[in-house]
Amino acid sequence: MVERLTVIFFIILCFLLGLYLILSPWDALFGPWADNYLLAYVADKSGMPGIQRAVASTWFRGAVTGLGVLNIIIAVWEIFSFNKTVAMLNKLNPPPTK
Repeated sequence: MVERLTVIFFIILCFLLGLYLILSPWDALFGPWADNYLLAYVADKSGMPGIQRAVASTWFRGAVTGLGVLNIIIAVWEIFSFNKTVAMLNKLNPPPTK
C-alpha cells in the first residue's frame, strides 16, 4: 500500500510542479517574473546585472516552460506505467515475513 501511495504522490507532485513551471514565467498571478527580490539580490551581490536580463528573456522563460511540459509528460508516463512502477518498488522493499 505504501508503494502505491508513493507513486500517487509522485504523480501529483510532477503534475503540479509542471503546471507551476508552465504558468509562472508568463502569468502575473505569481508575481513579476524578472522583478523579484531574490533575483535582484543575486544579480547585485554577484556583480553581474546580466543575470536579471537573462532570466527576463523569453528564451529563459521558454526553457522553464519546457521543464514544466517535461514534468507533465513524466506524470502521464507514470500514470500509464503505474502497476509496473509499484511492482518495481515492491521488489526493492519486500514485505516483511512472519
